[in-house]
Amino acid sequence: MPELRKDPIIGRWVIISTERGKRPHDFVVEPEVSKGGFCPFDPGNEHTTPPEIMAYREPGTAPNSPGWRLRVVGNKFPALVMAGQLDRQGDGMFDKMNGIGAHEVIIESPDHQLTLSTIPLEGFVDVLSAYRDRIVALSQDPRFKYVVVFKNSGRAAGASLEHSHSQLIGLPIVPELVMEELAGSKFYFNYKERCVFCDMIRQELQGRVRVLLENEEFLAICPFAPRSPFEVWILPKNHYSSYADLTQDSCRLLAQVFSETLKRLEKVIGQAPYNFILHTAPFREPELNYYHWHFEIMPKLTLMAGFEWGSGFFINPTPPEDAAQYLRDAQL
Repeated sequence: MPELRKDPIIGRWVIISTERGKRPHDFVVEPEVSKGGFCPFDPGNEHTTPPEIMAYREPGTAPNSPGWRLRVVGNKFPALVMAGQLDRQGDGMFDKMNGIGAHEVIIESPDHQLTLSTIPLEGFVDVLSAYRDRIVALSQDPRFKYVVVFKNSGRAAGASLEHSHSQLIGLPIVPELVMEELAGSKFYFNYKERCVFCDMIRQELQGRVRVLLENEEFLAICPFAPRSPFEVWILPKNHYSSYADLTQDSCRLLAQVFSETLKRLEKVIGQAPYNFILHTAPFREPELNYYHWHFEIMPKLTLMAGFEWGSGFFINPTPPEDAAQYLRDAQL
């Protein structure tokens, strides 16, 4: 029988449609066809991108030239721009401000063929370190309150270039979805005097039916109320509210779990498009005892149609317990 499941953090309901129960091979994934041709992210083409903001380079190599392992540049077509002031104002009942923000691209490797599921572990460590370093740097700008770090992998997930890359957008406001998550977490803490994420981790480690994999510091799970088939969350086992506090040693352990998670997803559902998003505490907050940073990985295997848009419910044809089992059983 189908189930209605409630997310314990923000109270979002999803429908686990067991009547439509789908195994991995039931999802049709259109293969990505390489377009070939010129790529601005390839080594030697650095002059075709906006100037380098940050890079991990070989000693002695100059900015905006080859010799980099990872490179961060401004988005050529930014959603928001850095220059200027916010100039908040009202227009009758409406509110507006200038579109001030940071929009950056993290080029994850000089190798055009590599993806985050195939990049060497050291390269994955670089990617996760770059997220932290850019969050720390942008937090120094008093205009910004939050950074959204995300990846679009595959055209159906919003990627416009084949060369593997992530993005971040620094915002002068905290996004509404983050505010909902913070409010739900704080409500739970005020009621139970415990972090909802820490409780979730303890329960998942006890039952283990939705646990995908773990190491000393990090855990990958298929959440209890997933919006998408094979949705996976990666969380630190210990309580930390800000990703900016991630140490380099912990970064390596996170890379191990993240890398294997993507490899298992690709083994089970093929090269399906996906998005992932980093959820972290807003800037200039003390350590929040009610919030827990984490990554959410969302494969694009189903579409939002009229019911979903009209109701806010998500329909998921694959129970997370089944998804976790498929992913655990994958032979790498």
